[in-house]
Amino acid sequence: MNPLPRRLEPEWLDSLDADDPRAVRARRDLRVINALMGNEGWILRQVSQRRGMAGRGIVEIGSGDGHLLRRLARYGPATGCDLAPRPVGLPSEIHWKQGDLFAASEPITGGLLVANLVLHHFDEKGLRRIGGIAAGFETILFVEPHRSRGGLALARLLLPFMSEVTRHDMPVSIHAGFAKGELARDLGLSSAWSVTESSHWRGSLRVVATRYP
Repeated sequence: MNPLPRRLEPEWLDSLDADDPRAVRARRDLRVINALMGNEGWILRQVSQRRGMAGRGIVEIGSGDGHLLRRLARYGPATGCDLAPRPVGLPSEIHWKQGDLFAASEPITGGLLVANLVLHHFDEKGLRRIGGIAAGFETILFVEPHRSRGGLALARLLLPFMSEVTRHDMPVSIHAGFAKGELARDLGLSSAWSVTESSHWRGSLRVVATRYP
């Protein structure tokens, strides 16, 4: 069966202020969705297996409210990158970089680069630039929506229990997601990387890529 064509549309959550009650509710929805998809658990297991790399620094792209970032910080020095301001109550030992990822004044480097349901926001040009940032890391761990009819069917089962913002954004996210083989290609990962990719029946596409020494 041919994959659904990839389609990028604005998500409502991206246009809301961080303290907007609709945004707060939508982020709570996202935590539920992440738990049901098993995304954060998978990422943390992967990080736990790479404690040496984690000790050289963990950077999360699109950290949002810092929920996953707090858990990542148990394994090593952690830095969150997001357009949103530093979350209230984020422990002081966790670094935060607010602003455009591509406008950073210094290279972003470390042992592990993590992104959870973030890269589907980017077009091919943006993804290629993220691939360039990835070159400063030993391993990347990315989880994205698996763009499939099965993923859309699962989403429809959840929509009645979600907020208005999430009911709009969830299908949009899936249509902007990736089929197998696309993400590594769009990031421009070369033969210098060992790439492992898997899809999960709960709707996620999981990519682990490690740079050869």
